[in-house]
Amino acid sequence: MSNSSSITHFLLLPFTGTRQLQLLYFWLFLAIYLAIYLGALLANSLIITTIACDHHLHTPMYFFLLNLSFLDLGSISTTLSKSMANFLWDTRTISYVGCASQLFFFFFLLSAEFSLLTVMAYDRYVAICRPLHYETLLGSRVCVHLAAAAWACGFLNALLRTANTFSLPLCQGNAVEQFFCEIPPILKLSCSTSYLREVWFLAFSTLAFVGCFVFIVVSYMQIFRAVLRIPSQQGRHKAFATCLPHLAVVSLCFSTGFFAYLKPSSISSPSLDLVVAVLYSVVPPTVNPLIYSLRNQELQAAMSKLITG
Repeated sequence: MSNSSSITHFLLLPFTGTRQLQLLYFWLFLAIYLAIYLGALLANSLIITTIACDHHLHTPMYFFLLNLSFLDLGSISTTLSKSMANFLWDTRTISYVGCASQLFFFFFLLSAEFSLLTVMAYDRYVAICRPLHYETLLGSRVCVHLAAAAWACGFLNALLRTANTFSLPLCQGNAVEQFFCEIPPILKLSCSTSYLREVWFLAFSTLAFVGCFVFIVVSYMQIFRAVLRIPSQQGRHKAFATCLPHLAVVSLCFSTGFFAYLKPSSISSPSLDLVVAVLYSVVPPTVNPLIYSLRNQELQAAMSKLITG
Protein backbone atom coordinates (compact mmCIF):
# COMPACT_ATOMS: atom_id res chain seq x y z
CA MET A 1 0.00 0.00 0.00
CA SER A 2 1.23 3.49 -0.78
CA ASN A 3 -0.07 7.01 -0.38
CA SER A 4 0.04 10.00 -2.69
CA SER A 5 3.11 11.48 -0.94
CA SER A 6 5.22 8.44 -1.86
CA ILE A 7 4.06 8.22 -5.50
CA THR A 8 6.56 9.79 -7.91
CA HIS A 9 5.11 8.46 -11.14
CA PHE A 10 2.11 6.67 -12.63
CA LEU A 11 1.85 3.74 -15.03
CA LEU A 12 -0.33 4.37 -18.05
CA LEU A 13 -2.34 1.68 -19.80
CA PRO A 14 -0.33 0.17 -22.68
CA PHE A 15 -1.94 -0.65 -25.99
CA THR A 16 -0.03 -3.95 -26.11
CA GLY A 17 2.60 -5.80 -24.12
CA THR A 18 4.63 -6.99 -27.11
CA ARG A 19 7.65 -4.89 -28.07
CA GLN A 20 7.26 -5.53 -31.80
CA LEU A 21 3.63 -4.45 -31.68
CA GLN A 22 4.60 -1.41 -29.61
CA LEU A 23 6.96 -0.26 -32.36
CA LEU A 24 4.31 -1.01 -34.97
CA TYR A 25 1.78 1.05 -33.00
CA PHE A 26 4.33 3.83 -32.62
CA TRP A 27 4.89 4.21 -36.35
CA LEU A 28 1.17 3.81 -37.04
CA PHE A 29 0.22 6.43 -34.45
CA LEU A 30 3.08 8.67 -35.58
CA ALA A 31 1.74 8.65 -39.14
CA ILE A 32 -1.82 9.24 -37.91
CA TYR A 33 -0.67 11.89 -35.43
CA LEU A 34 1.36 13.81 -38.00
CA ALA A 35 -1.48 13.63 -40.52
CA ILE A 36 -4.03 14.72 -37.92
CA TYR A 37 -1.87 17.35 -36.24
CA LEU A 38 -0.41 18.86 -39.39
CA GLY A 39 -3.80 18.79 -41.09
CA ALA A 40 -5.56 20.34 -38.11
CA LEU A 41 -2.69 22.79 -37.62
CA LEU A 42 -2.92 23.85 -41.26
CA ALA A 43 -6.73 24.06 -41.20
CA ASN A 44 -6.92 25.95 -37.90
CA SER A 45 -4.03 28.25 -38.86
CA LEU A 46 -5.72 28.97 -42.19
CA ILE A 47 -9.00 29.76 -40.40
CA ILE A 48 -7.20 32.01 -37.89
CA THR A 49 -5.25 33.84 -40.61
CA THR A 50 -8.30 34.24 -42.85
CA ILE A 51 -10.45 35.67 -40.07
CA ALA A 52 -7.67 38.00 -38.94
CA CYS A 53 -6.93 39.31 -42.46
CA ASP A 54 -10.43 39.61 -43.94
CA HIS A 55 -12.32 42.53 -42.37
CA HIS A 56 -15.61 41.09 -43.70
CA LEU A 57 -15.17 38.25 -41.18
CA HIS A 58 -14.71 40.55 -38.20
CA THR A 59 -18.08 39.54 -36.76
CA PRO A 60 -19.01 37.85 -33.46
CA MET A 61 -19.54 34.44 -35.12
CA TYR A 62 -16.04 34.37 -36.62
CA PHE A 63 -14.50 35.86 -33.47
CA PHE A 64 -15.81 32.90 -31.47
CA LEU A 65 -14.69 30.51 -34.24
CA LEU A 66 -11.21 32.03 -33.90
CA ASN A 67 -11.20 31.15 -30.20
CA LEU A 68 -12.44 27.63 -30.96
CA SER A 69 -9.55 27.12 -33.38
CA PHE A 70 -7.04 28.09 -30.72
CA LEU A 71 -8.59 25.59 -28.32
CA ASP A 72 -8.49 22.83 -30.93
CA LEU A 73 -4.80 23.44 -31.60
CA GLY A 74 -4.03 22.83 -27.93
CA SER A 75 -6.31 19.81 -27.57
CA ILE A 76 -4.64 17.67 -30.22
CA SER A 77 -1.27 17.26 -28.48
CA THR A 78 -2.50 16.95 -24.90
CA THR A 79 -2.99 13.18 -24.84
CA LEU A 80 -1.29 11.52 -27.82
CA SER A 81 2.24 12.92 -27.50
CA LYS A 82 3.09 11.15 -24.21
CA SER A 83 1.61 7.84 -25.38
CA MET A 84 3.72 7.95 -28.53
CA ALA A 85 6.86 8.66 -26.50
CA ASN A 86 6.06 5.64 -24.30
CA PHE A 87 5.65 3.48 -27.41
CA LEU A 88 9.08 4.52 -28.66
CA TRP A 89 10.96 4.13 -25.37
CA ASP A 90 9.11 0.96 -24.28
CA THR A 91 7.80 2.44 -21.04
CA ARG A 92 4.48 3.17 -19.35
CA THR A 93 5.56 5.82 -16.88
CA ILE A 94 4.51 9.42 -16.52
CA SER A 95 5.74 11.61 -13.68
CA TYR A 96 3.42 12.79 -10.91
CA VAL A 97 3.74 16.40 -12.06
CA GLY A 98 3.38 15.38 -15.70
CA CYS A 99 0.20 13.46 -14.92
CA ALA A 100 -1.27 16.42 -13.02
CA SER A 101 -0.32 18.78 -15.86
CA GLN A 102 -1.83 16.52 -18.50
CA LEU A 103 -5.07 16.20 -16.55
CA PHE A 104 -5.25 19.96 -15.99
CA PHE A 105 -4.71 20.94 -19.64
CA PHE A 106 -7.06 18.24 -20.94
CA PHE A 107 -9.88 19.29 -18.62
CA PHE A 108 -9.16 23.00 -19.17
CA LEU A 109 -9.43 22.73 -22.95
CA LEU A 110 -12.46 20.44 -22.76
CA SER A 111 -14.35 22.70 -20.34
CA ALA A 112 -13.44 25.86 -22.24
CA GLU A 113 -14.62 24.32 -25.52
CA PHE A 114 -18.00 23.33 -24.07
CA SER A 115 -18.40 26.83 -22.62
CA LEU A 116 -17.45 28.43 -25.94
CA LEU A 117 -19.88 26.25 -27.89
CA THR A 118 -22.62 27.44 -25.53
CA VAL A 119 -21.65 31.07 -26.20
CA MET A 120 -21.71 30.37 -29.95
CA ALA A 121 -25.24 28.99 -29.62
CA TYR A 122 -26.28 32.26 -27.96
CA ASP A 123 -24.66 34.15 -30.85
CA ARG A 124 -26.72 32.20 -33.40
CA TYR A 125 -29.88 32.72 -31.32
CA VAL A 126 -29.43 36.51 -31.23
CA ALA A 127 -28.48 36.69 -34.92
CA ILE A 128 -31.59 34.82 -36.10
CA CYS A 129 -34.22 35.46 -33.44
CA ARG A 130 -33.32 39.07 -32.53
CA PRO A 131 -31.44 40.45 -35.56
CA LEU A 132 -32.38 44.08 -34.88
CA HIS A 133 -30.65 43.93 -31.49
CA TYR A 134 -27.62 41.95 -32.69
CA GLU A 135 -25.16 44.86 -32.64
CA THR A 136 -26.37 45.93 -29.20
CA LEU A 137 -26.42 42.51 -27.52
CA LEU A 138 -23.18 41.30 -29.13
CA GLY A 139 -20.94 44.32 -29.45
CA SER A 140 -17.18 43.94 -29.58
CA ARG A 141 -16.75 44.43 -25.82
CA VAL A 142 -19.50 41.92 -25.03
CA CYS A 143 -17.90 39.34 -27.35
CA VAL A 144 -14.51 39.76 -25.67
CA HIS A 145 -16.13 39.36 -22.24
CA LEU A 146 -18.03 36.23 -23.31
CA ALA A 147 -14.93 34.62 -24.82
CA ALA A 148 -12.87 35.51 -21.75
CA ALA A 149 -15.58 34.05 -19.52
CA ALA A 150 -15.47 30.77 -21.48
CA TRP A 151 -11.68 30.54 -21.10
CA ALA A 152 -11.90 31.52 -17.41
CA CYS A 153 -14.58 28.93 -16.68
CA GLY A 154 -12.44 26.24 -18.27
CA PHE A 155 -9.35 27.34 -16.33
CA LEU A 156 -11.13 27.57 -12.98
CA ASN A 157 -12.95 24.28 -13.45
CA ALA A 158 -9.74 22.48 -14.42
CA LEU A 159 -7.77 24.05 -11.57
CA LEU A 160 -10.31 23.04 -8.92
CA ARG A 161 -10.75 19.53 -10.32
CA THR A 162 -7.02 18.89 -10.64
CA ALA A 163 -6.20 20.25 -7.18
CA ASN A 164 -9.03 18.25 -5.60
CA THR A 165 -8.14 15.03 -7.42
CA PHE A 166 -4.45 15.08 -6.50
CA SER A 167 -5.19 16.09 -2.90
CA LEU A 168 -6.80 12.67 -2.34
CA PRO A 169 -4.60 10.03 -0.67
CA LEU A 170 -3.81 7.32 -3.20
CA CYS A 171 -3.34 3.85 -1.73
CA GLN A 172 -4.37 1.49 -4.54
CA GLY A 173 -1.08 1.55 -6.42
CA ASN A 174 -0.12 3.83 -9.31
CA ALA A 175 -1.47 2.02 -12.40
CA VAL A 176 -3.87 4.26 -14.34
CA GLU A 177 -6.34 2.28 -16.46
CA GLN A 178 -6.17 4.71 -19.38
CA PHE A 179 -3.57 5.76 -21.96
CA PHE A 180 -3.50 9.28 -20.50
CA CYS A 181 -4.17 10.79 -17.06
CA GLU A 182 -7.88 11.24 -16.51
CA ILE A 183 -9.96 11.79 -13.38
CA PRO A 184 -12.06 8.55 -13.19
CA PRO A 185 -9.05 6.15 -13.42
CA ILE A 186 -7.16 8.17 -10.79
CA LEU A 187 -10.17 8.11 -8.48
CA LYS A 188 -10.00 4.32 -8.55
CA LEU A 189 -6.59 4.56 -6.87
CA SER A 190 -8.01 6.38 -3.84
CA CYS A 191 -9.29 4.65 -0.70
CA SER A 192 -10.10 7.76 1.31
CA THR A 193 -13.54 8.81 2.51
CA SER A 194 -12.87 12.11 0.73
CA TYR A 195 -13.46 10.10 -2.45
CA LEU A 196 -17.11 11.15 -2.01
CA ARG A 197 -16.00 14.78 -2.27
CA GLU A 198 -14.55 14.13 -5.70
CA VAL A 199 -17.72 12.28 -6.71
CA TRP A 200 -19.70 15.41 -5.84
CA PHE A 201 -17.26 17.50 -7.90
CA LEU A 202 -17.74 15.11 -10.82
CA ALA A 203 -21.53 15.28 -10.44
CA PHE A 204 -21.38 19.10 -10.35
CA SER A 205 -19.27 19.21 -13.53
CA THR A 206 -21.65 16.78 -15.22
CA LEU A 207 -24.60 18.99 -14.29
CA ALA A 208 -22.74 22.01 -15.68
CA PHE A 209 -22.19 20.20 -18.99
CA VAL A 210 -25.83 19.09 -19.03
CA GLY A 211 -26.83 22.71 -18.35
CA CYS A 212 -24.77 23.86 -21.34
CA PHE A 213 -26.36 21.16 -23.46
CA VAL A 214 -29.90 22.13 -22.36
CA PHE A 215 -29.17 25.80 -23.09
CA ILE A 216 -27.98 24.91 -26.60
CA VAL A 217 -31.03 22.69 -27.25
CA VAL A 218 -33.46 25.39 -26.10
CA SER A 219 -31.62 28.00 -28.19
CA TYR A 220 -31.89 25.88 -31.31
CA MET A 221 -35.56 25.18 -30.68
CA GLN A 222 -36.12 28.94 -30.77
CA ILE A 223 -33.86 29.26 -33.82
CA PHE A 224 -35.72 26.58 -35.79
CA ARG A 225 -39.07 28.18 -34.96
CA ALA A 226 -37.78 31.55 -36.19
CA VAL A 227 -36.27 30.07 -39.35
CA LEU A 228 -39.47 28.26 -40.30
CA ARG A 229 -41.31 31.59 -40.16
CA ILE A 230 -39.01 33.11 -42.80
CA PRO A 231 -41.16 33.44 -45.96
CA SER A 232 -38.50 32.85 -48.63
CA GLN A 233 -36.83 29.50 -49.16
CA GLN A 234 -33.51 31.20 -49.89
CA GLY A 235 -33.68 33.04 -46.56
CA ARG A 236 -34.41 29.80 -44.67
CA HIS A 237 -31.53 28.06 -46.43
CA LYS A 238 -29.12 30.88 -45.60
CA ALA A 239 -30.16 30.91 -41.93
CA PHE A 240 -29.79 27.13 -41.62
CA ALA A 241 -26.39 27.27 -43.34
CA THR A 242 -24.99 29.51 -40.59
CA CYS A 243 -26.20 27.09 -37.89
CA LEU A 244 -25.38 23.65 -39.33
CA PRO A 245 -21.56 23.74 -38.74
CA HIS A 246 -22.00 24.75 -35.09
CA LEU A 247 -24.76 22.16 -34.61
CA ALA A 248 -22.56 19.41 -36.10
CA VAL A 249 -19.62 20.33 -33.83
CA VAL A 250 -21.90 20.43 -30.76
CA SER A 251 -23.38 17.02 -31.60
CA LEU A 252 -19.93 15.47 -32.04
CA CYS A 253 -18.42 16.94 -28.85
CA PHE A 254 -21.36 16.31 -26.53
CA SER A 255 -22.22 12.83 -27.84
CA THR A 256 -18.67 11.50 -27.41
CA GLY A 257 -18.20 13.24 -24.05
CA PHE A 258 -21.53 12.07 -22.61
CA PHE A 259 -20.96 8.50 -23.78
CA ALA A 260 -17.48 8.46 -22.26
CA TYR A 261 -18.58 9.66 -18.82
CA LEU A 262 -22.20 8.43 -18.60
CA LYS A 263 -22.05 5.03 -20.30
CA PRO A 264 -23.37 2.10 -18.20
CA SER A 265 -20.75 0.25 -16.19
CA SER A 266 -22.11 -3.04 -17.55
CA ILE A 267 -20.69 -2.32 -21.01
CA SER A 268 -17.45 -0.79 -19.73
CA SER A 269 -14.19 -2.54 -20.60
CA PRO A 270 -10.56 -1.41 -20.98
CA SER A 271 -10.66 -1.77 -24.77
CA LEU A 272 -13.97 0.11 -25.10
CA ASP A 273 -12.79 2.84 -22.72
CA LEU A 274 -9.64 3.17 -24.82
CA VAL A 275 -11.59 3.60 -28.07
CA VAL A 276 -14.04 6.05 -26.50
CA ALA A 277 -11.18 8.09 -25.00
CA VAL A 278 -9.58 8.42 -28.44
CA LEU A 279 -12.93 9.45 -29.91
CA TYR A 280 -13.67 12.32 -27.54
CA SER A 281 -10.08 13.51 -27.01
CA VAL A 282 -8.73 13.38 -30.58
CA VAL A 283 -11.59 13.30 -33.10
CA PRO A 284 -13.52 16.54 -32.23
CA PRO A 285 -10.54 18.95 -32.37
CA THR A 286 -9.48 17.33 -35.64
CA VAL A 287 -12.88 17.40 -37.34
CA ASN A 288 -14.06 20.83 -36.11
CA PRO A 289 -12.05 22.95 -38.60
CA LEU A 290 -13.10 20.67 -41.46
CA ILE A 291 -16.78 21.03 -40.56
CA TYR A 292 -16.61 24.80 -40.43
CA SER A 293 -14.48 25.21 -43.55
CA LEU A 294 -16.55 22.79 -45.66
CA ARG A 295 -19.97 24.11 -44.64
CA ASN A 296 -19.31 27.85 -44.65
CA GLN A 297 -19.26 29.35 -48.14
CA GLU A 298 -18.28 32.80 -46.86
CA LEU A 299 -15.25 31.35 -45.10
CA GLN A 300 -14.37 29.27 -48.17
CA ALA A 301 -14.46 32.35 -50.38
CA ALA A 302 -12.24 34.28 -47.97
CA MET A 303 -9.79 31.36 -47.81
CA SER A 304 -9.62 31.14 -51.60
CA LYS A 305 -9.03 34.86 -51.82
CA LEU A 306 -6.24 34.62 -49.24
CA ILE A 307 -4.55 31.63 -50.91
CA THR A 308 -4.71 33.03 -54.44
CA GLY A 309 -3.66 36.49 -53.29
